[in-house]
Amino acid sequence: MMGFDTEPTGYIKTALSDLQGAWTVLRESIVEHFGFPDSDKLLFHVDEAMSWESVRNLNKMKAALLLVQNIASQTDCPTEVREWVDDVRVSFDETQTAIAEGRAE
Repeated sequence: MMGFDTEPTGYIKTALSDLQGAWTVLRESIVEHFGFPDSDKLLFHVDEAMSWESVRNLNKMKAALLLVQNIASQTDCPTEVREWVDDVRVSFDETQTAIAEGRAE
């Protein structure tokens, strides 16, 4: 018998949407300030984290987020970019919580 995946609850969809939005703002900040050391690496990994594969597999997104955090902390990137990296981390953690709470329903 073949089963079907169920659609995430509204709360989880909202959390994923907020997370995707946080990544988008981070990407825009990197593009706005592009040219600082390792900006190309950051942009590559942000795009990887925003890919459909990463949204469907948050472990893959978590790995990309760790790379982004490490690169941002080890390079001379603008403060605004670092702040948006932190915002993505908070949003990622909130998404993980939303998913865990969705499983508890």
